[in-house]
Amino acid sequence: MNNTTTVLLCGVGGQGALLAADILARCAMACGDDVKLSEIHGMAQRGGAVTTVVRLGKNVRSMRADKGEVDYLVSFETTEALRNLDYVKRDGVLITNDESIKPLPVLTGKIEMPRAARKTLASYGAKVVPAELLAKQAGSTKAVNIVLLGALSAYLDYPEEVWESVIEQRVPARFKDVNLKAFAMARAYMREHADQEA
Repeated sequence: MNNTTTVLLCGVGGQGALLAADILARCAMACGDDVKLSEIHGMAQRGGAVTTVVRLGKNVRSMRADKGEVDYLVSFETTEALRNLDYVKRDGVLITNDESIKPLPVLTGKIEMPRAARKTLASYGAKVVPAELLAKQAGSTKAVNIVLLGALSAYLDYPEEVWESVIEQRVPARFKDVNLKAFAMARAYMREHADQEA
């Protein structure tokens, strides 16, 4: 794979997955990496699935990621984590928010929520992050996407100051401090819970 790192971010519309992917891509480019990015939006505005693949490296040839090729799966909620498990490499890292969002078919009674989601995620060694709690402590529950980026950043070899600079450039100025705090709190959380799984 030419030393390419593949990150798949997944969630539902309104959670900020696309902004997180953009920040990740810009951070990688600022550090001299080549980047390819693809997005699948679904019904992004109202709770539909949103999946983004970001491929990073010195010479990235394709934006595509097939099943079993993802190094890092970052899920904004547990159901999407379950839905995308097949994409994670055998030695890949799964980071998931501890939130579960009921999709429209569940709300209308057409299907049921997956049972034993945390047990299944635990069997894959998932790193479960209390992203909404950390975002709230930082000052806004809307910073969940930055919390999850902070968790991911603990695994990637990009300097913290580059992440912070890109975040400052990409979020509205009035939310800069909240987002930088959310990012720092997530990095600290991952250091403290490095070996903890679901």
